[in-house]
Amino acid sequence: MNGQNDPQDLQEPVNINTDENTPGDQHLNEPVTEESELEALKTKLEEKNDQYLRLAAEFDNFKRRTAKERVELIQTAGKDVIVSLLEVLDDAARAEGQMDKTEDLGQIREGIRLVFQKLRSTLQARGLKPMEAKGTEFNADLHEAITEIPAGEEQAGKVVDEVTKGYYLNEKIIRFAKVVVGK
Repeated sequence: MNGQNDPQDLQEPVNINTDENTPGDQHLNEPVTEESELEALKTKLEEKNDQYLRLAAEFDNFKRRTAKERVELIQTAGKDVIVSLLEVLDDAARAEGQMDKTEDLGQIREGIRLVFQKLRSTLQARGLKPMEAKGTEFNADLHEAITEIPAGEEQAGKVVDEVTKGYYLNEKIIRFAKVVVGK
C-alpha cells in the first residue's frame, strides 16, 4: 500500500452486511434496542404511577371510612350503659309514684334503697368500682386533697374524710376522690 488503490480492491464492491443474503436496508427496519428499552421503562413508570394513584385513593377512602366509623362509635358508645340504666330509671319512677300514694316512711326508704342498690349493681356490672379512701394513706395519684385538718398523731397523712367518692372504670381511675387529710 503506497497510497494508491489496488486494482483488485476497485473491482469488488465493499459489502457492509455481514450476511451476504441480507439486504442492506434490513437493519434500518429493526427497532433500536435503546428506544424499546426506553418505551418499556415509560410503560413501567406509567403502570407504577397508576398503582400509586390507586393506592393513594384507596388510603383516602380508608381514612374517611375509619373517621366515619369512629364518629359513629363515639355517638353510640354510651348506648349500652344508658339502656341498662333505663331499668333503674323505671324503678325510680315507680318509687316516686309510690311516695305520693303512701305515708309509710319505711316503705319509701326501702324502695329508694332498692333503686340505689340496683343503680350501683348495674354500674358495677359495667366495670365501675368505688374507691375506698377513708382511713387510707393519702396518695396524690388517687386522691385530691381539699383541705387539711389537725387530726392527731395517728391520723397524720391519712384520709380523714371523703368529700366526693372516687371511682375506677375497669381498673382505670375515672374520678379522683376529693378528701380531707389529717396533719
